[in-house]
Amino acid sequence: MKASSFDDSESGSHTVLSKGHTQNDKADMSRMGKEQELRRNYRLVSAIAFTVIIQGTWEVLLTATYQGLVDGGPAGLIWSYIWTFIGFTFVMLSLAEMASMAPTAGGQYHWVSEFAPPSLQKPLSYFTGWMSTLSWQAGTASGPLLVGTLIQSCAVVAYPDYAPTNWQGTLMCIGVTILVWGLNIWGSRAMPVFQNIMLGLHVVGFLVVIAVLWALAPSASAEVTFTHFINGGGWNSMGLSLMVGQIAAIYACICSDATAHMSEEIQDAGKTVPRAMMGSYFINGALGIVFLITYMFMITDLDAALEDATGYPHLWVFAQAVSPGGVVALNAIPTILIFAGTLTFNLSTSRQTWAFARDHGLPFSGWIGKVNKDLEIPANAVTLTSCITAVLCLINIGSDVAFNAIISLNVVSLMITYVISIGAVLYRRIRHPELLPQCRWSLGRWGVLVNTLGVLYALHAFFWCFWPMSTPTTLVDFNWASVMFVGVGVLCMVDYVVRARKVYKGPVVLVEGFKTM
Repeated sequence: MKASSFDDSESGSHTVLSKGHTQNDKADMSRMGKEQELRRNYRLVSAIAFTVIIQGTWEVLLTATYQGLVDGGPAGLIWSYIWTFIGFTFVMLSLAEMASMAPTAGGQYHWVSEFAPPSLQKPLSYFTGWMSTLSWQAGTASGPLLVGTLIQSCAVVAYPDYAPTNWQGTLMCIGVTILVWGLNIWGSRAMPVFQNIMLGLHVVGFLVVIAVLWALAPSASAEVTFTHFINGGGWNSMGLSLMVGQIAAIYACICSDATAHMSEEIQDAGKTVPRAMMGSYFINGALGIVFLITYMFMITDLDAALEDATGYPHLWVFAQAVSPGGVVALNAIPTILIFAGTLTFNLSTSRQTWAFARDHGLPFSGWIGKVNKDLEIPANAVTLTSCITAVLCLINIGSDVAFNAIISLNVVSLMITYVISIGAVLYRRIRHPELLPQCRWSLGRWGVLVNTLGVLYALHAFFWCFWPMSTPTTLVDFNWASVMFVGVGVLCMVDYVVRARKVYKGPVVLVEGFKTM
């Protein structure tokens, strides 16, 4: 990557103003027509820690790869992770550059509003804003579901007679959500320090788990681990099974763009945000491949792992290495880190929701878009996000595959925002490159190629994330993400016709130099 001709050597990039922003931040906010309402508490290290924790690649690969193991098996999961990581690299590079061009909490919908063809700026940015809100709200719910069910799984290990129920897991999810709400309202100032501590635990926990597995767990052969593919979903070809199972790898690679939604709380965001996005992506990617290969080596009996009483294959693997007490202790590590990721997810989601409401994109925008002047955070958006999380957790009562449905909903709606936003900047780069804003983290001459590959990969992921885990499909294991995605799309159109077309203009109308074409 290269820096653009923008020179920050004399721009006061290190001069800290009120609310913790620099002259560069002031210039960026002024260009976008935004007021600095939030305090910039995050620096480069804490921004990287924030993103590493919210992505939590090795933790996700440990706890949320059931579908990948069914559709593909250990070998399928390893190879799908490799191609997913490569594909997402082009997506993340594209998003990082846009985050440098326009470092705003709005993220994708703002970039679409600014870079899309003039005739499409308003409707496309509005749709992208709704899809981004849907994606982040669904993703925020996945954390409490994981934490709650992981706690239940520990109880199963410690007390074999315990029969976990969905409603008990749901109550735990809601309890976790209430705790997250309280900490993100009244503990917001301490979050950068907390993220730094969790970054240390993220690395230490990774080392502890792989050391225990390599030292104490039995392992399969390299041939079986890397070449034995499984078609457990009943698909008519192994290739189709691999495509369906790759959602586990996709889920482990997303969310580096979370930093973009914290842009208005990160000092010197135009340079820090893209560096944090890409730095965390490659840190987690490296840890992820080492961890995944280790974990897949230890699955010596896939059927037994998938049928474990806890519902989590990794606990079967732990049980081959240590005593029940050791299993609980090891499982506590990813549980704590996923809880930290849940805190972080709520932060990013609430900022994205707040930003969209600030631009009148949501119903009740006046309330959602309000900033608490004393706390200097969008407290109402945090509260709304927590309430939506609690409601989504209720799905778990009726279906024990709710987690996969929410993951799919998170991914498909996120992918469509990637497609539209990267497509918009690609259009602008090809048709009107002179209108792209200057930035301090640029793709330079590689921009067209990287953006094109990013759009193509995001479209690929979007298509496959609608598929169910197995065939034939019943109402219980149907991928309800497709229904919810269409439902929210219809709701978006209704809101646009009834309300938003009168009040939503898109953030581009506030951008310096904007002209109606």
